[in-house]
Amino acid sequence: MTIKEPGQTVRKRIHDIIFEADTPAGKAFDILLFFAIILSVIIVLLDSISSLHEEYGHLFNAVEWGLTILFTLEYFLRIYTVKNPGRYLFSFYGIIDFLAIVPTYLSLFLVGSHYLMVVRILRLLRVFRVLKLMRFVGAANTLKTAFASSRAKIIVFLEVIITIVVIIGSVMYLIEGPENGFTNIPVSIYWAIVTITTVGYGDIAPQTVAGQTLASLLMIVGYAIIAVPTGIITTEMVLKSRKRTNTQACENCNFSEHDDDALYCKKCGEKL
Repeated sequence: MTIKEPGQTVRKRIHDIIFEADTPAGKAFDILLFFAIILSVIIVLLDSISSLHEEYGHLFNAVEWGLTILFTLEYFLRIYTVKNPGRYLFSFYGIIDFLAIVPTYLSLFLVGSHYLMVVRILRLLRVFRVLKLMRFVGAANTLKTAFASSRAKIIVFLEVIITIVVIIGSVMYLIEGPENGFTNIPVSIYWAIVTITTVGYGDIAPQTVAGQTLASLLMIVGYAIIAVPTGIITTEMVLKSRKRTNTQACENCNFSEHDDDALYCKKCGEKL
């Protein structure tokens, strides 16, 4: 029988509170974190309004620093409680947690950099597992897995699109020329991208019959192409949608996409 040292027990309790959402303490922590993140983002948005900044700038600054200190403490507690800090530090959430506290400290040297704190809103992805939002966690995991599985197909699709816009842009440059606004091939490629995505800013438009004909064909191709990545990702989502996940976070590798009945981490084998 292994006897846990007091320090290990405390670390385990802190880990369960910070990383888990299956306990009352874990849920309470995530709820507080949720409101703290929302508040910090709102403060940044309000502080960007000059009239409010002039009147409440000092208050906003004090709240920003208070929240940053809390987030910094939380960040180091996360490092302390995981068995492999390196994996957490360079994981997606680890990087987001780090970026959430850097802007405030960076503002001591670079004026205005604190507005980058809006990146904190990405931390809401971590706390969607509370407040009965488990179905959204499952949907997010399904979407992420579908994107990962579709990566090769999406890359091929983008290569085809890049080839099309480069060719069409170059041809349009030859047809229209600088006198009609197509001053060079990069500008013509920009026009092709705007056209094939059906955005249509209108800052550059073909004037000749041949150019307008080519633009019309590109627009039609654009409508057809829009459905391709949607179909690829949707197919993968259907294949992955039956897979259910829970909120157990592995202490060793911080992986959290386990099946509901999982007893061991599917990534490193650590007992959950």
